[in-house]
Amino acid sequence: MTFFLIDNDMTKISPPSIIALDGPAASGKSTLGNKLANSLGYLFFDTGIMYRAITWIALQHDMDLRNEVMITELAQKAQIDIRPPSKNDGRPCDVLIGDKDVTWDMRGGDVDANVSVVSAYAGVRKALSEQQRRIGLRGKVVMVGRDIGTVVLPEADLKVYLDASAEERARRRYDELIARGEKSNYEEILKKVIERDRIDSTRAVAPLRPADDAIIIDSDQMDAEQVFVRVLELCK
Repeated sequence: MTFFLIDNDMTKISPPSIIALDGPAASGKSTLGNKLANSLGYLFFDTGIMYRAITWIALQHDMDLRNEVMITELAQKAQIDIRPPSKNDGRPCDVLIGDKDVTWDMRGGDVDANVSVVSAYAGVRKALSEQQRRIGLRGKVVMVGRDIGTVVLPEADLKVYLDASAEERARRRYDELIARGEKSNYEEILKKVIERDRIDSTRAVAPLRPADDAIIIDSDQMDAEQVFVRVLELCK
């Protein structure tokens, strides 16, 4: 695995151009990826937003999300692009469907409730993986997902698999919701985390697993800053 890219005069060392961050739901990948991208001046690309985009389009057109053939055809036809943020409104990136900016449109609870179904379809994953790869190969990108290092960009310069126990991930999600003043139930969150893990790890196509050459970081005993420092060291 290549960690450093060295220019011709052998005097300058630059960070890896393509960084893949994989791991289970609520492991802290997005927080880490966003901070890492900002530090390096890279595009932050959480690939889950592509599945959210397809789910949002389907809901907007009252499509049957259980119709795998129909949703797959939608994913094959939809033109999605991810670009650096064009507005200073808290967005980590721009999400474009054609020429339409849908960055905030697809953040509703209805998408949250249905995106796991859509993301499990083999045809959807194949279609969106091709678009993710197109964007990732531009370079200077931190890509976050569940199959970046194994399927989307196996040639990534640095692959990190961020892990944590289901109990720890559920606790973090619970604390986050409580801090925002929202009502929450730890047991319900834990149940959802475990179910999401089951779906992600048992799907027929691109199941959740670390790449053979990924660096695995167990963050159960680490806070977000410690994880960031560790990965930044790998980059530099």
